[in-house]
Amino acid sequence: MVIESWNEKETYQLGYELGKKANKKDVFCLLGDLGVGKTVFTQGFADGLGIEEPICSPTFTIVQEYYSGRLPFYHLDVYRIADVEEMEEIGYEDYFSGEGVCLIEWANLIEEILPEEITVIKIEKVLEKGFDYRRITVDESL
Repeated sequence: MVIESWNEKETYQLGYELGKKANKKDVFCLLGDLGVGKTVFTQGFADGLGIEEPICSPTFTIVQEYYSGRLPFYHLDVYRIADVEEMEEIGYEDYFSGEGVCLIEWANLIEEILPEEITVIKIEKVLEKGFDYRRITVDESL
């Protein structure tokens, strides 16, 4: 499925809709270059889960956990992971198989340890269509 987003509000809204539909043990893989709107999407996703806390990217902490919504939300940013073994140190399996929903930014960097069933969201700029335009692809494989 390909969605056209013409502004941040539409990107946020798509995240919100996916968050409302998310179920326990779902794993969402969020891909896209720096500055494409991954954080905006994630904020909408968290809002769809009913999380009221501020959402920021866990680039330096790798994982943020939120428990105020209808399901626990595990937000991982693996951009700084140098080796997949580092994921074992943070107990990634507990997040993938836990009682909540997992959203992983830069998931392509840990492709070999991802569960079989994932939802991939790829956000891309297409400058020919305008500075704020994003093509968002939702698929089930990297």
